[in-house]
Amino acid sequence: MSGENTNSGGIGFFGLLGIVFIALKLTHYIDWSWWWVLAPIWGPAVLWCVVVGGICLVGVCATRRNR
Repeated sequence: MSGENTNSGGIGFFGLLGIVFIALKLTHYIDWSWWWVLAPIWGPAVLWCVVVGGICLVGVCATRRNR
């Protein structure tokens, strides 16, 4: 029992939301741009990059201020 893998490896909330939006777009229930339909798929990656970039920017500014 101690060697069992407890990682579910499921699709996740944003992946499921992306699939739902794609299905709604292809069945013409929504008339959104493909950018918005695919936003749940690429959105978290962009948000992660913005947060990491902001943290790096704060670190660089703090380093320059301490000199």
